[in-house]
Amino acid sequence: MPRFAYSARDRAGTSVTDVLEAPSRRDALRLLVTRGLQVGTISEQSGGPGRAVAKKGAAGKPGRRALLSSSREVVPARRDRLTFLQALYDLTTSGLSAGESVRLLSQRIKEPALRVLCTGLWEKLSEGAPLSRAMAAYPDVFDGSTINLIQAGEATGSLNDTLARLISHFTEQRELQRQLLTALAYPTFMVFVAGGVIIFFLTFLLPRLQDLLHSLGGKLPTSTRILIGTSQFAIHYGLFVAGFLVFVAASFWRWRATEAGRATTDAWMLKIPLLGEFIVAQTVLAFSQTLSVLLENGITASEALRMTERQIGNRVHREAFKTATGRVMEGEALSLALTRTACFPDLVLDRLAVGENTGNVVPSLKQVAQAYQKQISTQLSFFTNIIATSVLLCVFIFVGFIAFAIVSAVFQASQSMKS
Repeated sequence: MPRFAYSARDRAGTSVTDVLEAPSRRDALRLLVTRGLQVGTISEQSGGPGRAVAKKGAAGKPGRRALLSSSREVVPARRDRLTFLQALYDLTTSGLSAGESVRLLSQRIKEPALRVLCTGLWEKLSEGAPLSRAMAAYPDVFDGSTINLIQAGEATGSLNDTLARLISHFTEQRELQRQLLTALAYPTFMVFVAGGVIIFFLTFLLPRLQDLLHSLGGKLPTSTRILIGTSQFAIHYGLFVAGFLVFVAASFWRWRATEAGRATTDAWMLKIPLLGEFIVAQTVLAFSQTLSVLLENGITASEALRMTERQIGNRVHREAFKTATGRVMEGEALSLALTRTACFPDLVLDRLAVGENTGNVVPSLKQVAQAYQKQISTQLSFFTNIIATSVLLCVFIFVGFIAFAIVSAVFQASQSMKS
């Protein structure tokens, strides 16, 4: 049986150098990973049938990777990241190595996308790659910040702590997204219902009432003529107007997808009352959450700032943060550099300055993140009430106008009949 010389690190970070017998190099790697070792190098000491068979199999038939890629009908996405990290954390805290945990997950997980992800990760781990490098093969699932944090956790032997912080961070992000969707669901429903009722009345009910109003004779009031004119316009030109609006919206969306369009529209949104404050709060939350997690896990300040920059959604704020990062690299304090951008609230900058002066930047950032997470939740509730109230008010005004137009037409017709 072939013999393989290897160098690796155990769970305590101690270097291990030894020789192992295994049928093939892949089997040797798999055995080392199951022992909880992170393989650095491995080489075969004596030529044997194992290597020849492996080469023959690779040349004569599709390899495991080709079979996996051809059979995969689902593609892992960013939404699978948190579920995978939670499952991995549960196993690693039970005493299993990261490699063994991924292997078990690839066998036991039933959800198709997660199974594909775990199988692909285990394939790379069994070839000797560390977890961070295996995760880098799935950029649609794991962003650069996550990969760097995992790499730092592997290097310092604190992978479980890193996973716990990542899970907490991503759980907070998912909860914020859930709150946003929940807040928008009711106003969106109200808009569609109100729009449907108005369209139904203008295109179906009012044309039938129009014949009745004309049969009463006399001159129709101005409000009634406006209502009838609106109905006629909706019937004859409504589809053209709707098509034009869809075209304008699609064109605007495509333009916003460009970098120039995104920067311009982001600048516009910052000038809209209430919405601008909400975007600033989102930027502060993303900045404080991401930077605190990165610094807490041992990422250098320069690299942490670069990664945090990519997590800021608004292009105006991202460019301002990029400028501030450049000043920090030149030796300026982060709080002072952010003050020059005029994009961040004074209270946030004061807390950050206190953290820098006392050497407690991470706790200060966490306090800021907690405060702004509550603020965003409050703002979402406020926006929900404002939008829902505005929609209901518009519907009531329209229904009142309809009732006034019809009643005034009937009243005027009855007056003309008496005279």
